[in-house]
Amino acid sequence: MKFFSDFLSPWVAAVLLGSALPSLALEAVTGKAILTIAGKVGDKNTTSGADFDLPMLEKLPQKSFTTNTPWDKNPIKFTGPLLRDVLAAAKASGSQIKAVAINDYATTIPMSDTQQFDVILAHKMNDLAIPARTKGPLFIIYPFDAKPELNAPVYKDRSAWQVRTLNIE
Repeated sequence: MKFFSDFLSPWVAAVLLGSALPSLALEAVTGKAILTIAGKVGDKNTTSGADFDLPMLEKLPQKSFTTNTPWDKNPIKFTGPLLRDVLAAAKASGSQIKAVAINDYATTIPMSDTQQFDVILAHKMNDLAIPARTKGPLFIIYPFDAKPELNAPVYKDRSAWQVRTLNIE
């Protein structure tokens, strides 16, 4: 019986302590929302989904890579959080992401791409904020030069600039 009580007491304490900890809920935007994640989202900060402003995205771990793209003559350095980290912050779960741009361009990205590749949600190109009048403020970009298979048209078509909404299905 002593063994059982020794096991139970720490377990009960852990459960009670865990329930007393504050929730790690997604914070509310304080600036202008530049990204909305809708659909299958577990952590919402609005009635329809999870909104992010730039400071919220900048608080996530940042990743940079330089890659050639079909849209530019020279390699470009992209910086931003990994797309999988952004989705994790909203507790998004599903099998695909429908990325929609400001101009209503849409592309579908399998959720598995976010685990298989270091796809980033770039907010900087060559260390500068991406203006909306070009490809910003957010650009989903694959590290095309990192793996030969990423040079296929299918991955280039999944990249999207001026991203505004991610619908998780």
